Amino acid sequence: MRNKFFLISFATMLIFLGTWLTSFAQEKKADKKDYSEALRLIDIWLEAQRDYERLPGMSAAVVDDQAVIFSRAYGLADLEKKVKTTPETIYSICSISKLFTAVAIMQLRDAGKLRLDDEVGDHLPWFNIKQQYPDGGPITIRSLLTHSSGLPRESDYPYWSKPDFHFPSREQLKEKLGAQKTLYPPSTYFQYSNLGLSLLGEIVAEVSGKSYDDYVQEKILKPLGMNDTRPYLPKELWRNRLATGYSSLTRNGTRDMLPFFQAEGIKPAAGFSSTVLDLARFASWQFRLLARGGEEILKAPSLREMHRVHWMDPDWKTSWGLGFSVYELDGKTIVGHSGSCPGYRSTLMIDPNKKQAFVVMINASGTEPEKYARGMREILKKATAKIEGEKGTGVNLEDYAGYYDEQPWWGETVVIPWQGKLAMVSLPADNPVQGLILLKHIEGDTFRRIRDDETLGEEVIFERDKSGKVFRFVQHSNFSPKLRSLR
Repeated sequence: MRNKFFLISFATMLIFLGTWLTSFAQEKKADKKDYSEALRLIDIWLEAQRDYERLPGMSAAVVDDQAVIFSRAYGLADLEKKVKTTPETIYSICSISKLFTAVAIMQLRDAGKLRLDDEVGDHLPWFNIKQQYPDGGPITIRSLLTHSSGLPRESDYPYWSKPDFHFPSREQLKEKLGAQKTLYPPSTYFQYSNLGLSLLGEIVAEVSGKSYDDYVQEKILKPLGMNDTRPYLPKELWRNRLATGYSSLTRNGTRDMLPFFQAEGIKPAAGFSSTVLDLARFASWQFRLLARGGEEILKAPSLREMHRVHWMDPDWKTSWGLGFSVYELDGKTIVGHSGSCPGYRSTLMIDPNKKQAFVVMINASGTEPEKYARGMREILKKATAKIEGEKGTGVNLEDYAGYYDEQPWWGETVVIPWQGKLAMVSLPADNPVQGLILLKHIEGDTFRRIRDDETLGEEVIFERDKSGKVFRFVQHSNFSPKLRSLR
């Protein structure tokens, strides 16, 4: 009898456990957001912008916590050789390099080998820049991390000037330092400084007893599996996996190929190369560490400290963390960094609260990767907004999806299914969400525009050819021919 009771109780427990697990799985599945429509629009938008803005090539990725939910590439890594870009294409990431230098400094801080309020001269005896404000206070490691040290922006060489972009070696940087002078008293103004971050790289090497390259490879890149990230540009891959850099647009609408370069002594500030997938790993590591706590590469409180504002400029517009740019967007704290080197632009935008990150790399100067990161974020945000969907319309919204001609007034309008409705977006667009128009199905092939106050506006009527395929839409009595369907 006792065994029978035990078996009944055990069976009841198994039934309860099975029911709970099923319910839990269903809840987790329900919690998982469907970004398919948003990612489709991101793909459409980026592809169009690449064409309209005449970008040679672009790679982009979107991270949702530990998953890369979007990775695409557009255009060419080398225009002459017709090498196509991919998410694995390598680009110079320039100033995003500063984040790895900052992480290295914080690792050494956590190991007790330095303090953030140590003076730079405590670790670099050759630090002999002329201090114009000797009573202004010390130049510290912290002030270098926050660009508030008062140091000039650059080492005294013309390495941002064409045609060669010849960066100084470490020895040359040291040689000129004594002839340079501070711009401001420490901790007075924000002055972005590649010189300051280059000095932090020298501190990493001095304190660790390793070369800068060896330290970041061993302590940061290798443990994170960032196998396509290097503290230099791999010349053997140039014009193939390493994208060729191009200039900003000339007056005749072309871009000039720029020469290969190495950042040399400026590498801790601007010398790294990477891919969008590797920077996605870097972002996922941060989400993982902040969520789990403990230590992985860095202690969780230290990363949280880096993400916090440590410097606010007197203009109340520029704020900085420890290495990270920190700013407010839609009431949320955003961290990250952008990069601009001869022929390359890149950005890493991280939303720690939503555990989302956006990575964009372009092999051309004079471009705005930040615009694309913001646009991707806006599209995802729009996709998760509560919009009542159409039910039981009996129409296949994909019939209407495609690109429609708007010349000579504009480029084109793309029509896509969006949360049970149709959406129209004009291309090109700096911010596709701002121009997104929703259409409500009325009957047959007739829709009406949904105004911002949710009342209905004018009709948009799609017309079909003899075979039954949609070939144009009519709005305000004027028509826009369909150019092609969506992929």
